[in-house]
Amino acid sequence: MTHSSPLPDDLLVNAEDEVRIRQDLVLVALGKRPADLLLRVGKLFDVHTRTWLEDQEIAIRGRRVAWTGPAGTFPGTALAREDRSTLAAIPGFGEVHKHIESSHVTPEYEAALVMPRGNTWTCEASHEFSNVDGANNLEFWLTARRHGSPMKIFPLPGSAVPPTAYEWGGGHYGYDEQADFLDKSLMVAGLDEVMDWPAVWNPSNPSHQRLWGMIKATFERRGVVEGHGAGLRDLDSINAFAAAGLASDHEGWTAEEVWNKLRHGIFIEIRPHSMPEIIEGLLQRGLSDWSQVAFATDDRSASDTLKMGATDYNVRLAIRSGLSPEVAIQCVTINPARHMRLTPWVGSIAPGRFADIVLLDDVATLSIAEVWADGRQVSRGTEYIGPLPALDWPDWASKTVNINRRIEPKDFAIAAEPARATMQAALLRPFHWHDEFITMELPVADGEVQRDPARNVTKFAIVDRFSGQGQISRMFWLGCGPKTPDTAVGCTVAHDKHNLWIVGSSDEAMAMVANRVAEIGGGWVLVSGGKVLAEVRYEIGGLMTQRPAEALDAEMQQLYAAAEKIEWLYEPTFSPRWYPGFPERLQFATLTCAPWRWVLVAPCEAAPQGFVNVATGQTHPVVW
Repeated sequence: MTHSSPLPDDLLVNAEDEVRIRQDLVLVALGKRPADLLLRVGKLFDVHTRTWLEDQEIAIRGRRVAWTGPAGTFPGTALAREDRSTLAAIPGFGEVHKHIESSHVTPEYEAALVMPRGNTWTCEASHEFSNVDGANNLEFWLTARRHGSPMKIFPLPGSAVPPTAYEWGGGHYGYDEQADFLDKSLMVAGLDEVMDWPAVWNPSNPSHQRLWGMIKATFERRGVVEGHGAGLRDLDSINAFAAAGLASDHEGWTAEEVWNKLRHGIFIEIRPHSMPEIIEGLLQRGLSDWSQVAFATDDRSASDTLKMGATDYNVRLAIRSGLSPEVAIQCVTINPARHMRLTPWVGSIAPGRFADIVLLDDVATLSIAEVWADGRQVSRGTEYIGPLPALDWPDWASKTVNINRRIEPKDFAIAAEPARATMQAALLRPFHWHDEFITMELPVADGEVQRDPARNVTKFAIVDRFSGQGQISRMFWLGCGPKTPDTAVGCTVAHDKHNLWIVGSSDEAMAMVANRVAEIGGGWVLVSGGKVLAEVRYEIGGLMTQRPAEALDAEMQQLYAAAEKIEWLYEPTFSPRWYPGFPERLQFATLTCAPWRWVLVAPCEAAPQGFVNVATGQTHPVVW
């Protein structure tokens, strides 16, 4: 029979190419065409039956597995052989829900960071870049693989584009956009986490029709609708969440909450911060079938990944929390693949799947010796030795901070009414989930309402980076930001709209931060005493840098070192998730998804001052 090589563009772009690849694999499995490689392993973990198979061989054709079985029984020939008979083979790990943007490195460098740690495929929760450039979002996530990266990224277009009806700029998704995504590539797995719960259940919410249009398009194409059930713990809300078709939740914080959601048909994606308590609680409740559970990294910076690990960290933590290694491995392989309906391609070492294999020299501790992807070795220990494409990202990815004017200190002023010595002010603080905002009487000087550092009151602003006009909303915040005079910090990572947020002890410092961020194309800037103390470049989308994780980490460490010289405001009582010191978590402080209520967004027609209750649409002046 004539030999025909597998297609070079094995990228799941369309079904026609997929059929041709599988026709070739059939003939290899029957011994009628040669395999490219026969890999022998000491034992192989079959995730489907949760059993170990001794002394196995894996026949690889192109980027795929064509055959598996006992060593010496493959019916055909192979062009090459590799012996790893001292190692145990398990499938490449999959991320069921992760924002690669939160690594803050571009996809090709994400691959170099996480693949040596076992992670060979990721369901990218892409509402971050979606909100920066919705039109080019799919192109962004497929580009690295098209140029040779062995990492499989399965994009899920963001449901939160925009996050609420009170935000704008960068992208807008509805039925048509979601249908187009799913039609363009087999890599698109479904719809990213549906976060705007008030818009889902309330027909009068202005985002109701847009969200249900995306859900409809996903249902029509058999995709998965991912959920985000933050704060939904009562039985009625859990029932409603499941009834809406929201298939999963990664926001569970307690074993009781997760147990109730499991019992109502919701696939659970456990994040590390609550994993020990949840696993212990589920074991105590007698859970024996873990097939409806996976582990989700969600957000983890490159610096933290270098210190902690990637998906491998999640597995080791699960083992320490009481799961057997075999169940823990299933939770990052076959379980997420089944949930995301990706089992024909990933999740197991089986024919037809990509030849993504993690080789362990010790199963109990999940000690990784090598990682293989697309049928070739890509790591040695924690060293990445796979292909790293040199990408020339176009302007739509590299020029996304569109502020076409000089920002001035007066742009951050909050005017007082004439002849007033004090004014009432509306305040927020990080992670303020309450129905009512905070109020406080603040002093007036020179016709402007002033900060009050003695009471931990500073000024917070959002600068629109999409329109070119640099529109600014500003208000007072409690217990965050710098206490050191003439100091400010800001960043273009501002979940989930990703405008530029700035917090500062002077308007002059805030203006300096805004202008410097615009000059470097996005990232972090820390200013004090009229000087830039530190900056971190996120020149791609204002979210990521096109550099190795180690280079980014070095820049972050310089930022942390400079921040240690600043005195930071701190409110110790209001949130266990908020800590003294450099307020890095402020990049999450403008989230508008449930359970948020009052939030500061960029000025819009519905909320000219940017201060809006995203659950009700109610607005309020920032001072009165």
